[in-house]
Amino acid sequence: MDRIAIISDIHANLTALETVFDDINKRNINKIICLGDIIFKGVSPAECIDLIREKCDVVIKGNCDEIMTDELTLKKKYWTRMQIGEKRTEYLRNLPVCHEFYLSGYLVRLFHACPDDLKSLYNPMFSNKNSKNESREITDVERMFRNTEFIGKSKDDKVPDIVGYGHIHTPNILRFKDKMIFNPGSVGMPVEMMNDNKVSETSRFSTVSSYIILDGELDKEKLGPISVQLVRIPYDIEKEIARAKKSDNPEKEDIIRKLQTAEP
Repeated sequence: MDRIAIISDIHANLTALETVFDDINKRNINKIICLGDIIFKGVSPAECIDLIREKCDVVIKGNCDEIMTDELTLKKKYWTRMQIGEKRTEYLRNLPVCHEFYLSGYLVRLFHACPDDLKSLYNPMFSNKNSKNESREITDVERMFRNTEFIGKSKDDKVPDIVGYGHIHTPNILRFKDKMIFNPGSVGMPVEMMNDNKVSETSRFSTVSSYIILDGELDKEKLGPISVQLVRIPYDIEKEIARAKKSDNPEKEDIIRKLQTAEP
């Protein structure tokens, strides 16, 4: 059996990323795939890009990765863009938006948010109705399995059996008809939709990193055993907070609050 780790939404949290990679290393993982958003919202964007490039076999572009490659971010001298430099920016600019493979006979398709773009939101547990994100909300799970031009697919391509996506920072695994869809949550900026901006004892259960492990026969089209496992990993939040406090990131107070509370 092959083991594939699916990570997502690091958001420049180096402490969390190092902790997750340490855990992955202990589990005899064959392959690591990142679903994007390596940078933004954290204080170690350059270091996280470099570590992702070193450790991951496949990296997919996220919406924050794309935003930071826009020329407007250079003109306005966004903090993250200034930290990563032009070579790393070019790396992010050229990342693919989709990756797929067979695992034990199932076609697995991975992207950051959805098959249409890098920004739409599919969250089977929480609605964005009456929020600022309502216009971007996907309510029909079948949209997540579509073949679209954005991900380089046509109506003649096979529809995936399993879809993995990031973006919402909230882990979940869902069965739909004869298919499956999962979200590994976030390595560096976990979100618990029911949390507020207060630090509490129960926050320690939702401020942990998470990722997915897929077990099966990689690149085999013959039907066989397969499993999906959600892993949640506590990391040294105080270490990352100390790193943030030393940073000159203008958003560091907001970053620290979100690390402590996992608020939406």
